[in-house]
Amino acid sequence: MKIDIQNIYKQYGDFIALDNINLSIEEGKLIALLGPSGSGKTTLLRIIGGMELPDCGMITFNGMNLTNQSVMDRRIGFVFQNYALFRHMTVFDNIAFGLKVRKRKERPSKKEIANKVQELIERVQLNGMEKRYPAQLSGGQRQRVALARALAIEPQVLLLDEPFGALDAKVRLELRRWLRQFHNELGITTIFVTHDQEEALEVADQIVVMQQGTIKQIGEPKQVYHNPDNPFVYQFIGKVNRLPGRILNGKMKIGSLELDIPTYSGYKDEEAVGFVRPHEVEIHQLPVKGAAFKAQVAALQLAGPMVKVELACKNTNETIDAEVPHNLYEHAPFSPGQSVYLGFKNISVFVGKDRVEVHPGEKRLKRSVALL
Repeated sequence: MKIDIQNIYKQYGDFIALDNINLSIEEGKLIALLGPSGSGKTTLLRIIGGMELPDCGMITFNGMNLTNQSVMDRRIGFVFQNYALFRHMTVFDNIAFGLKVRKRKERPSKKEIANKVQELIERVQLNGMEKRYPAQLSGGQRQRVALARALAIEPQVLLLDEPFGALDAKVRLELRRWLRQFHNELGITTIFVTHDQEEALEVADQIVVMQQGTIKQIGEPKQVYHNPDNPFVYQFIGKVNRLPGRILNGKMKIGSLELDIPTYSGYKDEEAVGFVRPHEVEIHQLPVKGAAFKAQVAALQLAGPMVKVELACKNTNETIDAEVPHNLYEHAPFSPGQSVYLGFKNISVFVGKDRVEVHPGEKRLKRSVALL
């Protein structure tokens, strides 16, 4: 099912929840609506599902205008964050509910319902739990019951509102992988809301990053992570160090570092900011060419796949976060309180909302090393 969202606007009192949203979702894709609280992602999901009506704009499914159609007419499967299971019903009856309440002429026979429910129970790996009640299930099992119930009506579109938000980290990871595999098997157009960047990057075919009722960027996970369109996306998705500086006559200065930015050669003085991911920070124990400033190791975290390092810059109040592979750290270990020298493998520069191309001014900066 292809979904087109055109100029959707929604306001609650003085609060603008969605400000002229335009989005096209291709059939069979798994889309993540990602953003902080209040960004409008759940409101957009509810408008797509028919649980909210927009103040203006249009929603089409395969070119058919469904903006004012009911939830039932849209054949939407919806999975809520709190599962919304019926506590007095068994697993079997919860999954069968959407089929049993259909109009008589559209309702399958009891045998057809039983066969359908059993098929879904097997698909979501809940065999033998048909007679259990929600209180007798784990959080992950309840989530799978909710998903099976949504799928029972054979929806054209599947909507999930923060589906793993109430689960612990290990169960979330397992269900994310399971949902990805499940979606690949069924191929239903699926949209899920999340504020978890890692979840969106791991599961989605495409990510829609939202802020204050607007879309800031749309793209595949790799594109959104490595090539953010604006400072908000850079800071919201993944860890990043923010390096404020200024552009003067085509050169950006961050501390004593200078980077050539010929696009802004005519600017006398302009604020700019550089962004560097923690894994792009280089730590040297001795002065090296290209590492312009000293820093002091403030803290180390050795657990996990990378050594996480917190660095206090000597001549500023800035703190830099770095991530170093264990093999490099073990080859040349350092400790809290030790003075080190920093370099950056890569730096992305924004002037206002514009991302600009950086041309290192010297050969030694071809890897865009920098330091605060």
